[in-house]
Amino acid sequence: MLKKLGNFILSKKFLFNLIGIGLVYLIVIFGFKYYLSSRTNLGQKIEVPNLIGKNQNELKGLFANSDLTFQVLDSIYDPTKVEGSILEQDPKASSLTDVFVKEGRVIKVRVSKRSQLVEVPDLVDKSQRFAENILINRKFRYKLEYQPSREAHGAVIDQLYKGKHIDAKTKLPIGSRIVLIVGRDETGVVVSLPNLYGLTIVEAKQRVAGMANMEFLAVCPTCLTSADSLVARIVSQSPEFSDGAVISTGTTVSVYAEKEFNGDAPQ
Repeated sequence: MLKKLGNFILSKKFLFNLIGIGLVYLIVIFGFKYYLSSRTNLGQKIEVPNLIGKNQNELKGLFANSDLTFQVLDSIYDPTKVEGSILEQDPKASSLTDVFVKEGRVIKVRVSKRSQLVEVPDLVDKSQRFAENILINRKFRYKLEYQPSREAHGAVIDQLYKGKHIDAKTKLPIGSRIVLIVGRDETGVVVSLPNLYGLTIVEAKQRVAGMANMEFLAVCPTCLTSADSLVARIVSQSPEFSDGAVISTGTTVSVYAEKEFNGDAPQ
């Protein structure tokens, strides 16, 4: 039995088949490795450049002669960076990770933008404090202006943008300034009574206009023309001025003026 097995192993037929199997094995193994190498760029090591801080406009030039490509995924709001600055990249630079890629790899980046649109909330009838907090949370700037109102005291009456009413859900850039018109019941609030003696009618009217919610009435019997009204000066007022005198807002300040003024005008 052993003699027959030995004769078979040493036969030309067996040796021929063994050599054939070996050649097929080598062809399959090396062919497969060559296929993988050609299809997967086996063994390639291409360095990933560091793109952080560069501008989006530079990418075409940077990748013009490269075996890599790029893709801008989206924008991230960052007002501290120049528009289009690259903030993130994937994969990260080889100099930071010691990781290399193969030909055709797409480097994905995210860039900065300096403006972002945000919906304007509906703040009408909301309390002043609530409205302020909402605007701060949405990164809007705001300014408060007051309007006499007993019914809406402390509540927002209107919301304005560039002097015009702005509807809720309108989108504005972050940082836009919204003016809140807030109601204020000013009845009973006291303010110092100004001394209008010796002022012209125009000067007295301007001073009263600078006070909150005050009315002004001027009487000048000797003023026959508009020119007379311009030079006439106040000789008395009601309520009458005295040191430390105060009046409630909403009061009408009446003045009596004369064209021929014999007193000394205030300095």
